[in-house]
Amino acid sequence: MPPITLASTYAQASPGEHQGFEYTRSHNPTRYALERAVARLEGSHLTDSDDASFGGFAFSSGMAAISCLLDTLSAGDRVLAMDDLYGGSHRLFRQVRSRSQNLQFDFADLSNPDAIKDAVTDDTRLIWIESPSNPMLKLADLQEIANVARDRGILCACDNTFASPMLQRPLELGFDIVMHSATKYLGGHSDVVAGMLVTGDATLAERIRFHQNSVGSILGPFDSYLVLRGIKTLEVRMNRHCENASAIADMLASHDRVRSVIYPGHPNHPQHELACRQMRLGNNPAGGGMITMTLDTDLEGCRRFLEAVQIFTLAESLGGVESLVNHPAIMTHASVPEKDRAALGIDDSLVRLSVGIETLEDLMSDLQNALDAIG
Repeated sequence: MPPITLASTYAQASPGEHQGFEYTRSHNPTRYALERAVARLEGSHLTDSDDASFGGFAFSSGMAAISCLLDTLSAGDRVLAMDDLYGGSHRLFRQVRSRSQNLQFDFADLSNPDAIKDAVTDDTRLIWIESPSNPMLKLADLQEIANVARDRGILCACDNTFASPMLQRPLELGFDIVMHSATKYLGGHSDVVAGMLVTGDATLAERIRFHQNSVGSILGPFDSYLVLRGIKTLEVRMNRHCENASAIADMLASHDRVRSVIYPGHPNHPQHELACRQMRLGNNPAGGGMITMTLDTDLEGCRRFLEAVQIFTLAESLGGVESLVNHPAIMTHASVPEKDRAALGIDDSLVRLSVGIETLEDLMSDLQNALDAIG
């Protein structure tokens, strides 16, 4: 087990002559172990022979990781983002960085392969993707987007939180940067808040490391240890998440209280073919552990469903070993303007499931009882 190094400062052999580490905001052995592990999981080809250019970076949260990436841009730069985003990312873009950094944000349905060519401009400096997206589980053709970005000289970044590096590695498909809310599947136990950036570009890695150190939103050593501990079971957990979610999606798709089910691994998903090609666990297609569904009821009926679950917990976040259920319009995406939510289909009947690793029969029985409670 890697030691948890709590020291905030390190002895120097002579003024300016560091003995491997200088100050924990800049360097910490436990954080370095996590950064190396996630970089390797994501397929970064940078080695740890030069710590200034190594490809992984750990932050105090996923939002801190995104903020650091935005810090590498210049005031007035333009960012093209997926229209369907985590509410916190949407809030950071529109309500914070558009004001504090004068960044210009364009939003488009980048699940449509033709949309990106129409949406990029000469001023676009970064393309920001979630795939699968939160909460509508849209997929983006990562290889196609990377090709467009490369031809235009634009950085492209993917929030890979929902898929995890077990199912999808955007760097291998041509992306420059991968982001994770390591709070979710990487940590896996709902007991740590953390974020990650990974790149395979040495020049970009040096810029990110400079900004990470300058701003200081680094992950502490104990939290780094917790994420490392979670990663040890990542593959085993993702197998169970995917197995449970696939079976539950099949059950929900045929239920008379469910109007629609969105799950990349289900044949009715409009991008199922892309999911089978792009999201794989080992040699097999895998749809992940997230399901979004629209209940055939109004807000009050949806509330009865959400209050009736006993094994699923009504809570924000996702990706832990326990199953969670969330109402995006009221909870995770409340900060998204109502008209934007409506355009995406995030209405009062929409529910998002994070399927855990509990016994499948118990989860299905819990959902059936909650659906019966709708009345």
